[in-house]
Amino acid sequence: MATADEAGDDHITILGFGSLLSEKSSRTTFPTLKNFRLGRVLDHRRTFAHPASIFFQRNIANLETLEISSLSVEYKEGCSMVCSVFEVPNEGLSAADAPGDTFIPSQKFLEREEEFEITRVRYEELATSSTSGKQEIKEGVICRRSTDEAYIARWGQERFQKNYLDYGIKTIWGWTEGIRPCPVYLRHCILAAWSCDSEEKWSKDGVGGICYNSFLDETVMVDRATSIREYIDQYPEVMNTEPPDNLKERYSG
Repeated sequence: MATADEAGDDHITILGFGSLLSEKSSRTTFPTLKNFRLGRVLDHRRTFAHPASIFFQRNIANLETLEISSLSVEYKEGCSMVCSVFEVPNEGLSAADAPGDTFIPSQKFLEREEEFEITRVRYEELATSSTSGKQEIKEGVICRRSTDEAYIARWGQERFQKNYLDYGIKTIWGWTEGIRPCPVYLRHCILAAWSCDSEEKWSKDGVGGICYNSFLDETVMVDRATSIREYIDQYPEVMNTEPPDNLKERYSG
């Protein structure tokens, strides 16, 4: 298994599973990314199962209906899902004192993705018409499910109070029912999954269709049973929930 990042020590391989499924959206966060492509994360499941403080800060969460959830991945043996794969310069993303091939996220990276465990996981490149046979298993960096205890240990009770409790949210990672996707964000992710290939090349059997259908069928709600395809069938109005004008560039796939 390849454990080093594909592009060398000066770059990091990032695995995107939600808004980062389109190159356009990925470049809003990582403008100097290169080699955008698709892969499949192994032994992990994609879930809408935790609230994001940023949705309250940007006024796109609805606490009354519990449409407050963001997206994460969690370890689940045997599960997998299509992801984006790309390399970015290691400019302040990895801690400078990380030994050898070990990846330790920098403080800057942790601040950007404050509620997650940022870690390396196994993935394989998505097979294409130019590749055949078993794909090499590699490792890339992903934002994975964490715990309330880990959040408070890293950031302190005061930050937990400000970013969650003050909005009426008593737990980040302790939800087992009720919580639903933030509609603006869910629409954004679906559009990103659809847009991972160009309009002129898009087909259900091409990378666009593979990515889009993976997001609909290999993403589940907090019950770990209902797929996003089933949820959208029940709540089709989600796709008409456009972001506020000041967020249209960020939340439009």
